[in-house]
Amino acid sequence: MTELQQYLKSYFEISTKDMDLLADQFKLEKLSKDDHFLVKGQYSAKLSFIKEGHLRIFDYVEGKEVTQWISSPGDFITDLGTLTFGKPARRNIQALNDCELFTLSEGRYKRLGEIIPAWQELEKLFIAKCFMTLEDRVFGFLSMTAEERFQQLFQYKRELFNEVPLQYLASMMGMSPETLSRIRKKMHS
Repeated sequence: MTELQQYLKSYFEISTKDMDLLADQFKLEKLSKDDHFLVKGQYSAKLSFIKEGHLRIFDYVEGKEVTQWISSPGDFITDLGTLTFGKPARRNIQALNDCELFTLSEGRYKRLGEIIPAWQELEKLFIAKCFMTLEDRVFGFLSMTAEERFQQLFQYKRELFNEVPLQYLASMMGMSPETLSRIRKKMHS
């Protein structure tokens, strides 16, 4: 069983037959460090599962880069507006290091309902899980201190602190790099 099949099995309540059919729709794609998975304004619709590497979702706000999220191995990545509604991408997605992805093209994504009868329900659950993650992030920003947001991210994705530039993590947590350094120093003392 590939990493993709293992993840699909753990993420979705899916039969082995449907999981194999779904996994067969994905194709291996490689990105080199700094390559773009998607550029803001593009219409390149695809859904990928990260096998190796990290991808950063970001945009420019008042001339400053703001990191929305950093996706890691075991995560799916896409721009839902582009994939689902055919809208131009709202953010940039760029490889922070060399990446291997299992990618599902827009055409294959749209045909999943024909291939897997249970896809409509699976897709609904997939999008609901994405929405719940977003709700948790928004609530965290509204209710947690910077130190609590650091602790939460450190517990959830500890490996990021060794593999990703800290200024991106600081931006993702809504703090300056200096604040992140102070918090890390305080936590390690």
